[in-house]
Amino acid sequence: MATRSTDPVTLAPQTGDVVVLGGTGTADPAVLGGKAARLADMIAAGLPVPPAFCLTTGLFARYLADTGLAGKIEGAEGGAVRELILATRIPAPLADEVLAAYERLGRPRVAVRSSALKEDSAARSFAGQHDTVLDVAGDAALLDAVRQCWASLWSARATAYRDGDAAEAMAVVVQEMVHCDVSGVLFTVDPVSARPHRVVVEACRGLGEGLVSGRVSSDLFVVDDRSLEVVEERVRYKVAKWAPLAPGKIGMTKVDAADRSVPCLDHARLAELAGLGLRVREHYGSEQDVEWGLRDGVFHLFQTRPITTRPLPGDDAARAGTLSPYVVQQPDPVQHGTLWSRMDIGEIFVGLMTPLGLSFARYYQQNVHLDCAAALGVRDTGDADLHMGYYQGHVYLNISYSAHLLGQALPTRDQRHFTKRFVGEDVEGGAGGAGGEGRSLADYVNPFGKFPGGIEDVLSTAHWLRCTAAEAVRMKSRSKEMVASRLYEFDRARRLDLSRMGRRELHAELTRNLGYFHDSHVGYMPYYINAFGFYGILTELCRMWLGKEGQNLQNRIKTDMSSLRTVESAKEIWAVAQAAKDRSRVMKIINEEPLENVAAALRADDEGGVFWERHMEPFLRANGTRGHQEMELSHPRWIDDPSYIFQMIRRYASDGFSADDILRRSSGYHDDSREILKKLSLPQRKVIETVISLYALCSELRETTRMSMITSIWLVRNVVYEVGRRLVEAGVLHSLDEVAHLDFEDVRSYLAGEAGELESFPRERIDGARRLHEYRKRLPEPPLTFIGEHDITQAVRPAPGGARLSGLGASPGRVIGRARIVEDLVWQADEFEAGEILVTRYTDASWTPLFAIAGGVVTDVGSMLSHSSIVSREFHVPSVVNTKYATQRINTGDMVMVDGDTGVVEVVEG
Repeated sequence: MATRSTDPVTLAPQTGDVVVLGGTGTADPAVLGGKAARLADMIAAGLPVPPAFCLTTGLFARYLADTGLAGKIEGAEGGAVRELILATRIPAPLADEVLAAYERLGRPRVAVRSSALKEDSAARSFAGQHDTVLDVAGDAALLDAVRQCWASLWSARATAYRDGDAAEAMAVVVQEMVHCDVSGVLFTVDPVSARPHRVVVEACRGLGEGLVSGRVSSDLFVVDDRSLEVVEERVRYKVAKWAPLAPGKIGMTKVDAADRSVPCLDHARLAELAGLGLRVREHYGSEQDVEWGLRDGVFHLFQTRPITTRPLPGDDAARAGTLSPYVVQQPDPVQHGTLWSRMDIGEIFVGLMTPLGLSFARYYQQNVHLDCAAALGVRDTGDADLHMGYYQGHVYLNISYSAHLLGQALPTRDQRHFTKRFVGEDVEGGAGGAGGEGRSLADYVNPFGKFPGGIEDVLSTAHWLRCTAAEAVRMKSRSKEMVASRLYEFDRARRLDLSRMGRRELHAELTRNLGYFHDSHVGYMPYYINAFGFYGILTELCRMWLGKEGQNLQNRIKTDMSSLRTVESAKEIWAVAQAAKDRSRVMKIINEEPLENVAAALRADDEGGVFWERHMEPFLRANGTRGHQEMELSHPRWIDDPSYIFQMIRRYASDGFSADDILRRSSGYHDDSREILKKLSLPQRKVIETVISLYALCSELRETTRMSMITSIWLVRNVVYEVGRRLVEAGVLHSLDEVAHLDFEDVRSYLAGEAGELESFPRERIDGARRLHEYRKRLPEPPLTFIGEHDITQAVRPAPGGARLSGLGASPGRVIGRARIVEDLVWQADEFEAGEILVTRYTDASWTPLFAIAGGVVTDVGSMLSHSSIVSREFHVPSVVNTKYATQRINTGDMVMVDGDTGVVEVVEG
């Protein structure tokens, strides 16, 4: 970092069009623009702002006049004006004034920022609408960056944000660049919950651009504005940061291992920062949103703006503090007596979801879920609004209502057979905690009651028997049809060019894809529920007939599960890795190119192109639509971004990993549970063996057809992101990252031609959705199950330290190994060493390749039938799930004992 200049800069008095901020010059926003005027005011007030000068609106006017652009841009389209400015050099007299000020600043590396007239005003912030160019050095680069900022006044996104208002003059700030160790934002009041006396600080490693874009993990702190004491903190595992990669190049890089689990700021620094924020608030007499950075122990303030957005009555932000997943208020017995669960709901709903993901889940609820219930033989599928609920960004299944309706089916006539499969230890054991999760099922009464008897019961039973008989006849043939249709739809989608379609054609494509989405989910549901049911029967039979000896036996029985499609994907990555390893040129590209460039580099290379066609394409056709949290449309699939695959190829091809490891682990297991079964009578043994075979069959069909369901989501995602690309082009969105903050119904309405871009996607709604999602990211993980309502703000936090954790023993065995916290698959897959203990919040199908080399698996969230449990058992890896706080109490490098039989995880060496 350049040395901060302390000498005042005196400018040529005859122009006055270059002004040192905070000096004796003007601080008029009409001259400096909103951002520069604020910075000048902050410097004059003695706040720690890096030195800067401003190219005034007057200088911009002279540039337009001297180059003849003033006449050319009159009435011209925004895009054309932007291109004209980018192509027109700054005349020498003006350039000399700019460069003279740069010389007086000391010629450091600088950040060049736009400062439009209304930017950072109380009415409209214009945040992110105009360009900023970071880490600029040298005369030519500085002048180019200035023209880029001027041109951004006519960018598509700025034009859309003005919503018909004319473009006004633009000033530009040139500010000394500070390569921060830690950066973030400070809100002098909680911008979402509006709880009083709370200064909210979000902090990340490196530069603040990573936090603003939502691409890096950040710590959250809340400081009481009266005492400056830290009253709340959530320290996350931080894998990546924005930082200089080379002179003039800023990008993503890894956080040093020693800094990943450590808070970005200690309490003393937080008190100092909060004090600065309060000084800013007092100076302006209003609540402020402040951007800050810390370098070598010194705080710098880069920007402040009034907090212009607060929760609006009736919008989603207003529901941020609600205690129930119900979207619509219910009668009191239902509101407070409903059992909610997010255990084992298909893995695709696991974890916090974005506004786009939640709205797509709502579409599924309204348009697909009832037909899925009908496919199970349920005659009366009930009210769609009651089947599912949403709590703090998580999707919950209404177990009470589902159990009520499933009472129409013979196997679940007794509701306990269904409800106990979805109940976590918090409810079942009556454990303490905030909200309703401390209640036990022992005294639980379903507020919806039992399904009506009499003629309704007779009709429902007859209907279920007919559907069940039809399913038994059709289950295998339907599976084959679904596999064939998946490949057809995948190949068809690869051939389509959505960018060439008009809005009406794109609407037709989305409608078609949603039809396939419906059919694939309805076709998949019986396999999923039947496998679930046979597992439950197997568990119950083991308990009744084998007692203690049969405890957890259902998880030790080796069924024919090695054909699981999820497990096969890990084997196939291994095969691709071996093919790459045999080609030195291919392996060199995979190892040495940046992850985002590997695919293009392979296809552009002669040998790499052959490898891609022979190995990558078949793999992607079979597995490419997999991805993290699959119902979440904002997450790319492997075929969209194969970075994770290349990371696993690097890992599988590295020295020390045997070519037979993955195959041996998943197929060479000796099943000694059969010896226990021999103690049963012959009729009992035959019954259990029959149940095992049915469980294995349904599991195999479930995994085979799951790819159809996953592919259908990818098809919908393709259309949504084509809409997003067009919205970025039109300036409605700043970047494709903002697609995550759209509402799926708005996308459908827009494609149906009901309104234009600005009407369908108003900026206020996008910003409100983003704020609400950021608020939810700060909150503790809600429980897997609870009854009635839950107050997440009162959730019990883990005590400091804690070398021993209890959870659910999900896969038997005992192992000791070094722990590795994994937060981000793409960024960390290459770090994971064979035999390490994988510690993470939760897993889904995209994590399977890591299981093949893990010594053990520990998760914060999970159940006996969650992905982490099933795949751990398949790979015979000891696993403990639902520990709640493992990622907060265990550090990378700790020696950890994992006991998958007792459910205990213990740090044996820190």
